[in-house]
Amino acid sequence: MEIRRWRRVEYERLIDAGVLPPDEPVELMGGHLVVAEPQGSYHFATIRAVEEALRTAFGPGWDVRVQGPLALDDDSEPEPDVAVVPGSFRDYLAGHPSRPVLVVEVSETSLDVDRDQKAGLYARAGVADYWIVNLVEHVVEVHRGPVADPDAAFGWRYQTIHRAERQGSVAPLAAPGASVRVVDLIP
Repeated sequence: MEIRRWRRVEYERLIDAGVLPPDEPVELMGGHLVVAEPQGSYHFATIRAVEEALRTAFGPGWDVRVQGPLALDDDSEPEPDVAVVPGSFRDYLAGHPSRPVLVVEVSETSLDVDRDQKAGLYARAGVADYWIVNLVEHVVEVHRGPVADPDAAFGWRYQTIHRAERQGSVAPLAAPGASVRVVDLIP
């Protein structure tokens, strides 16, 4: 059996040609087309809570994107639950952003994928700050310090992982003066 790897430019052509409709729950991760899991109401409400908290924490000059594509590299275009990128949405009319300062995945049934596959993908792309809003344990897992690791997914992992408990808070690396309470991220 042969598995075909896709390039980001090919993936975007599939979308432009209508083969993959824009609302199709598919992401390109490391050359593979991956179907996203369906969202329950609590999952989506948490995404909205994260969005509100990060808009407040980052303020003007930052675009807080909800489930928008990121052009990470030639074979990856994931659509994280929330990403923060410099500028405004107007800066990305001609192409998806490629250098997020923070990526957040809200995780309930996809916890293993988010900890392994997506963490490796974001680390490989040099995303310095990756958070998993863990709805199973009601904590935020803060992943920082991408390092190469041949045994990790996509050959990369995060050097440090810190768990912020429900009563705790987290300061984004790109907005160190801001403090985001975990209870504001998990309704």
